[in-house]
Amino acid sequence: MTADRPVLRDLLPAELRRSWVVDGTCPDLDLYSLFRARQIADLHRTAVLDAKGALCYTALDRKVRCLATGLRDLGIREGDVVGVQLPDNRNAVIADLALAALGAVALPFPVGRGILEAECLLRRAGAVAVIAAVEHRGLHHAADLLTLARALPALRHVVAVGPGSAPGGTVPWPDLMRRDPRGFVPARPDPDGAARILVSSGSEAEPKMIAYSHNALAGGRGNFLASLIPDAAPPRCLFLVPLASAFGSNGTAVTLARHGGTLVLLDRFSPEAAVRAVREHEPTHVLGVPTMVRMMLERLDVTGEPLPAPTALVLGGAPLDEATAAAAAKAFGCPVVNLYGSADGVNCHTGLADTVPPADAAGVVAGHPDPRVAEIRIADPETHAALPDGDIGEIISRGPMTPLCYVGAPELDARYRTPDGWVRTGDLGYLDADNVLHVVGRLKDIVIRGGANISPAEVERELRAHPQVRDVVCVGVPDPLMGERLAACVVVRGPQAPTLDALGVHLAARGLERRKHPERLLVVEEVPLTAAGKPDRIALRARLAADVPPVRHVLPEVPPLAQAG
Repeated sequence: MTADRPVLRDLLPAELRRSWVVDGTCPDLDLYSLFRARQIADLHRTAVLDAKGALCYTALDRKVRCLATGLRDLGIREGDVVGVQLPDNRNAVIADLALAALGAVALPFPVGRGILEAECLLRRAGAVAVIAAVEHRGLHHAADLLTLARALPALRHVVAVGPGSAPGGTVPWPDLMRRDPRGFVPARPDPDGAARILVSSGSEAEPKMIAYSHNALAGGRGNFLASLIPDAAPPRCLFLVPLASAFGSNGTAVTLARHGGTLVLLDRFSPEAAVRAVREHEPTHVLGVPTMVRMMLERLDVTGEPLPAPTALVLGGAPLDEATAAAAAKAFGCPVVNLYGSADGVNCHTGLADTVPPADAAGVVAGHPDPRVAEIRIADPETHAALPDGDIGEIISRGPMTPLCYVGAPELDARYRTPDGWVRTGDLGYLDADNVLHVVGRLKDIVIRGGANISPAEVERELRAHPQVRDVVCVGVPDPLMGERLAACVVVRGPQAPTLDALGVHLAARGLERRKHPERLLVVEEVPLTAAGKPDRIALRARLAADVPPVRHVLPEVPPLAQAG
């Protein structure tokens, strides 16, 4: 390891990790070797369906080897971290597999993420290169990332992916794709070594990065999808969420490398495009967040035309309500699977047995934990001791999909991992007598807007730099479409209160992407405090509910990110 590269240490006992290889739970192969075996087994099976059409496994593999050759010529080596900021199309898949073939560690983050967050990710991960779009929906990621090169000594290359001309100083993607792949020899990295870094905004002021091994992705996460494929046939998965999200990590590594399936991709989500993709490509699995499906249901109500029934509609990233689940099951004509998961290393779902997932007084339940994916226990939040069935405590998780560690953040390892490797989710729940997981609340305070985690602490920190803001507390307010929206409760500095638009301009100038901007503004004389002296967020939510003005919609209604794992 170089001085700039964080050490990615496995926090699970080594003998436990190897036991899942011995019993066949994990394949004990790196991701590219798994993909290559799938390619050899069915040379002309369609691997990707995107706006350019179909791409078969053999054509995809050739492109992967071309890029891997070009990246190796740039000096990318096994263990190097490389960022990827591309829209959901074949290029994102090519980049993912090429990095796996080199034994490098991919750090994907979705298009639309601001330069402030990108700088934080690339710096803390010690990334030596980043592959980014020249232009996407008015944003110029490659040019923006090039400006970071001076501030990030480890960042040696920015690879610019068109359409559009590569900015001066970047490496044009076509130059790499023209390399001769015939002499390329793939690396053979340790299957228990790092393959990918998942990004979660979580409840921290800065985004969390979590390192996953080849076995944790293809094995643990691969077993999750396997449980939703009743006939073991290669799946055809429509991903409504970004491949660069935690939920999207079930794309290249799981759908292609583990199961030899087909990825159906949209450059960006819109309900019209998603409905059209279901009709045209007849996916076996549709993966998204509840907000996306609510939008699709609105379009289906207008047309009234039935959809070809998938095997499963898999919804995660935000709480699923009973009304949405029932309406989706009827409209899609298949079981709706409620997925409880996160980038941090937890996964539990309701499976295919019920068309509409069961519910309790708190809402839709999380389902039966699968030890081939992640064992789940309920623990005392302070001592981590296991609690009896029926007792409410913190949900903790450990299993084949458990990540290695947090990246460049030993304080997060200390906070969220127990000494024997269990992941602390910060969520409250209980296991009933039938071993069904029920999620009842959160220890940590985050706002989940359309499946995207927003850290109030991060937004508060930036808002406090506004000249008209003396103090601020950000809280989530319920919303029937997005699940939650962010409200800023502001104590004013000076005679005049800032407007919501002025706060948005300020946050944009400080590099905070629009998905994190508040959509409600409440001016208060002072921040109410609890008995412990902390901001009383419950009281502020009550104030917002009592005011009951219409929510100020300043952001697009398209969920930009899904964190579910």
